[in-house]
Amino acid sequence: MSVSEGSAPSVPLPSRNASDQTVGKKPPVWAISASAPAAPPAPLPAKCDRHQPGRSGVCCKELKDDDERTLVDPDVVRDVVIGLSDGLTVPFALTAGLSSLGESRLVILGGIAELVAGAISMGIGGFLAAQAERDHYRYLQKQTAARVIRSCDGEMEREVYGVLGPIGVNEATSRLVAKHLRDVEMDSGGEGSDSASSDTRVEEGSALRWSKSVGLTAFLLKFGEGLEEVTTARMYISAFTIGMGYLLGGIIPLLPYFFVPRARTALIYSSIVTGIVLLLFGAVKARITGAAGRGAGGYIWGAFSTLLVGGAAAAAAYGLVAALEGAE
Repeated sequence: MSVSEGSAPSVPLPSRNASDQTVGKKPPVWAISASAPAAPPAPLPAKCDRHQPGRSGVCCKELKDDDERTLVDPDVVRDVVIGLSDGLTVPFALTAGLSSLGESRLVILGGIAELVAGAISMGIGGFLAAQAERDHYRYLQKQTAARVIRSCDGEMEREVYGVLGPIGVNEATSRLVAKHLRDVEMDSGGEGSDSASSDTRVEEGSALRWSKSVGLTAFLLKFGEGLEEVTTARMYISAFTIGMGYLLGGIIPLLPYFFVPRARTALIYSSIVTGIVLLLFGAVKARITGAAGRGAGGYIWGAFSTLLVGGAAAAAAYGLVAALEGAE
């Protein structure tokens, strides 16, 4: 190629392909009109109209309802209800039945023996129940993960739509959700991934945890089957809560027998004390579970329903012991 006099020689620009660049060469020259990459969208937690310039007031998420309350963890409430309900009814029914024997000393001995054995048994039962729930979840997790790997995209889309469709999500959105969840599971090395091992990675900005708790398998288990894995700590907490609830609840019916020598007289005081505690327990249970609502009717129903259950158990035990004693 000839170069005319008075004109500068042409210089070829470097290639824009990154693979053609080698160490020591100049960076590529880009046109001035080249558009800069778009800025990433702001994370959802930062999107609040109150943070916009010229705006003030209260954020919508901070608005409270007239009857809004902070509820206790339902798993803890369930364990407390199981322990206290059995503790207030079973030992009371036993002491009521033993009261026909006439001496408070025999009632105390029998009640304490049953109370200790019952608390240990209830705690072990709570632990084994939580352990069985965890084992069941892990088995279904392996089965679902294997099914996610071997199934085609269409089948997974149908399963996701079967979960999201009844709550109003259309098929197109369900397909996108299914594709994204499957890609997340495969890329993150979760249960449905082909990788042998995976590291747990936490993204600080959006608090995503790349582990077995994300992906299509976790979605199908949590929202399709309504299951979540029970942690090891949860098993011990459940055992302790149920056992201590039974122990504390069972001490209340026994207290009058320590101060009144005649069992039949102590039974009257035990019935009054246990009845008051059952009423209070039923009202508190209705409050912390949200069943009471806004009016007093929910508290009254919760209190008297608990009292009726305990009273029926005590009456059945007392009547059975009295009938057996009369038959002799």
